[in-house]
Amino acid sequence: MNNAKCSILNQIPRRRTRIIQCIYVVGFMDLFAVSMIIPLLSHHVKALGASPTVAGLVGSTYGILQLFSSTIVGSWSDVVGRRYSMLMCLLLSALGYCLLGMSTSIALFLLARIPVGLFKHSLSICRALLSDLVSEVERPLVMGHFNVASSMGFILGPVVGGYLTEHEGGFYISSFTCAAIFLLNAGLVWLLPWSDALTLRTDANSDSSASNASCHDNDNHFTSTQQNCSQGNSNNQTTASAAAVTGSVAPEKNQRSWSWDLDWGEESLLPSAWRQLSSVGSKISSVASSDMWDLFLVRLLMAMAIMLYYSNFSLAMEERFMLKPKATGYLISYSSTLGALAGFLVGPITKLYSNKMSALLLHSSVVTCCLILLYAAAPSVWHVLLSSTFIAISTTIGRTCITDLVLQKGGTHASGTLIGAGQSVTAVGRVLAPLLSGLAQEFSPCGPPILGVGLALAAVVLLLVRVPKWDGRGKRKEA
Repeated sequence: MNNAKCSILNQIPRRRTRIIQCIYVVGFMDLFAVSMIIPLLSHHVKALGASPTVAGLVGSTYGILQLFSSTIVGSWSDVVGRRYSMLMCLLLSALGYCLLGMSTSIALFLLARIPVGLFKHSLSICRALLSDLVSEVERPLVMGHFNVASSMGFILGPVVGGYLTEHEGGFYISSFTCAAIFLLNAGLVWLLPWSDALTLRTDANSDSSASNASCHDNDNHFTSTQQNCSQGNSNNQTTASAAAVTGSVAPEKNQRSWSWDLDWGEESLLPSAWRQLSSVGSKISSVASSDMWDLFLVRLLMAMAIMLYYSNFSLAMEERFMLKPKATGYLISYSSTLGALAGFLVGPITKLYSNKMSALLLHSSVVTCCLILLYAAAPSVWHVLLSSTFIAISTTIGRTCITDLVLQKGGTHASGTLIGAGQSVTAVGRVLAPLLSGLAQEFSPCGPPILGVGLALAAVVLLLVRVPKWDGRGKRKEA
């Protein structure tokens, strides 16, 4: 019996690694496909005869739809499960890019952007699925590696897109290729061993509970009672996470149990659309009423600061240092590559900080603020190169920290809702940052980064006030 149990435990890490690696591939292919199209969209809209104003309005459609749909789709993935929601997002995104490949008018181009804007949330669902599969200690490392994989796709995609564009009808070829990649991703998601994912999550929590029980066999009755309570809470979280992975909703007292037939091999009742909407609404309202405003505000301030840093980068380099666009492009590619590779540093740095994510977020925000200030006051290109080198690393670590802290405070049972809400907050920054950048450029080419320094400084002050409270609550929970 013991040998059989040991063989199962030896297989679990191997099976889990295989599942996680498949999710990395999905993230890489997702951004690889999208980055083939993004640089070509503005040129295609102008080729269709749109004026600059109309092109700007059409381009903002995607961001506005993402602003409202991110939280809803993330919460929907908590209700119906990661598999079903990810498949729907991938298939509908493929439909959008297929329509984009057939767009010969502005109206059809706008129609093609609607399904993409509403359902292009596969990366957020991948992150929620990873948070379901791994423990809290492993999460920063796994998220960092996922960011590396997806960022590498974003770096390589424009190269392939540019090559395809050189041929006749290149934009349409790129669009159909992007749609085909999303269909391929949907097939990969379909073939993922979802039953293993459920088993791994349940076994990991059961083993953890069992090890805790064996370590406290000689405790007094009071300690045993506390242990049973803590194990009950752990089992509840396990059930919620398992439901999020497979799509089943845990039955409640005096209520009917519903489940999605995601394996298409078991008989189950299809939940009504109204029940899904009510579940999504309750999850969103619980997040909106939670005490996480400070984390979301920090995310908004830092996101806007970084967007202002990059908003007029090419123009500022040309005006301040007479740098040609080609050299500026090399500098941006260099920074993007470093940002992608910085995901490998997240795991070792979190271990160095003993998984104190709040302290790591504070320090990375301070470093980012100082680097933006260095760029704004840079007397030469070499100072800009120095700031670009380290800001790529600090922003990558900061994004991972803020996501991990949100999941810590909100719980993995609502990881889809929380990650979606974070994406909505970032979308607000994408809407506000160009407006603020335009106003700041009226005064100086350095106006946007200087304004970014102010926003980053506000985020640092907020963290200095709130981090001691977060740490105090964590110590009380441990006690």
